[in-house]
Amino acid sequence: MAWNTNLRWRLPLICFLLEAAMVILFGVFVRYNPEADPHWEEEKRQHNISSDIENDFYYRYPSFQDVHVMIFVGFGFLMTFLQRYGFSSVGFNFLLAAFGIQWALLMQGWFHSFEDGHILISVENLINADFCVGSVCVAFGAVLGKVSPIQLLIMTLIQVTLFSVNEYILLNLLHVKDAGGSMTIHTFGAYFGLMVTWILFRPNLEQSKERQSSVYHSDLFAMIGTLFLWMYWPSFNSAVSKHGDAQHRAAINTYCSLAACVLTTVALSSALQRKGKLDMVHIQNATLAGGVAVGTAAEMMLMPYGSLIVGFICGIVSTFGFVYLTPFLESRLRIQDTCGIHNLHGMPGIIGGIVGSVTAATANVGIYGKEGFIKAFDFEGPKSDWTSQIQAGYQAAGIFVSLTMAIVGGAIVGVILKFPLWGDPADENCFEDEVYWEVPKDEESHMYRPEEPALKPVAS
Repeated sequence: MAWNTNLRWRLPLICFLLEAAMVILFGVFVRYNPEADPHWEEEKRQHNISSDIENDFYYRYPSFQDVHVMIFVGFGFLMTFLQRYGFSSVGFNFLLAAFGIQWALLMQGWFHSFEDGHILISVENLINADFCVGSVCVAFGAVLGKVSPIQLLIMTLIQVTLFSVNEYILLNLLHVKDAGGSMTIHTFGAYFGLMVTWILFRPNLEQSKERQSSVYHSDLFAMIGTLFLWMYWPSFNSAVSKHGDAQHRAAINTYCSLAACVLTTVALSSALQRKGKLDMVHIQNATLAGGVAVGTAAEMMLMPYGSLIVGFICGIVSTFGFVYLTPFLESRLRIQDTCGIHNLHGMPGIIGGIVGSVTAATANVGIYGKEGFIKAFDFEGPKSDWTSQIQAGYQAAGIFVSLTMAIVGGAIVGVILKFPLWGDPADENCFEDEVYWEVPKDEESHMYRPEEPALKPVAS
């Protein structure tokens, strides 16, 4: 078969232009945070800091490493389940994430760390940039196999921009607590991606249906991504929490929720399948839903048993979604969700927002202690007269703001990507690496071709 999508001039031009823009903008705006600057020695003397170990780098960098692995290895390999799209799943995820973190450092920097005409970046900025790109990786799952690398770069450019605006509204204007990003990362990313794929609906996608399935080794590669995500999710949810008890709680709550989610996913996967066999799709995806749903309340006093309940519920909801809701969305609502992000990120993200609101509403001095209560929700300064019920109301409002931003933004991006000049594959060429990659010849000869019937033995 001939693959006729040619990006020889368009893709290099777009990549060079975007990177040139990043170099110029970084040169104009970006500088080191004082703790990454040679003047740190003077800062230490002025603030009576005795050791370099008190530099924020030593607290944050281990978490940054974990989150970084999740973005580039976890998400990348999670999407390799498609039998002929492994190069694109890992490679395009690599591309969009590498560009996205640069643009996120700028966008988030302008909103959160802009001082005296410069963006001051530290290791915490690097973590937040990875969080932002994580939302793009979520959206990528909905359009996986159906878009070109140019379309992904354009989607990343606009989504990072909208993510930063949405994040600023929630965290700075509504004062929402969302340590693990259930609302800002997962809800926003999922419904943004679903809206894009809805606009880009392909009525003749059945022509590529045989390539939308998995084979034994592709599912095994995808499971590698699942395990990396599952192991490092406690770091993801606690990475930017305040040092001390809040960060400690976030890791414990996430750990417990993920563990419970695995058992309920396995149980329901077996119960819903013929002959009680497990479905690898459920094990690869629904087992992670507990980490998504505990994100907003991760650093709150959710209690370990509460975390188990959240994981228990999300394993059920996510698995049911893969079995019943995904086919319904495609057949009735024309939403072709390749990776099932609605089940792993969308619904669990909304559940996470609700859990966060309810947990905030029940918070009191008896649970947190007087100083702990004030510290946990920043009830000081302009929020000194807030109550837990007011905080809960703003938490709930954050869900609707994220959904609105995602739906409107996704629709706009979908319309832009629909223009016929971005080199997207034809319906019959979707989910196929050979459209954009040089595939080794031995792979072309047997692995990337429909299985042929076995030859009958020749009579001697």
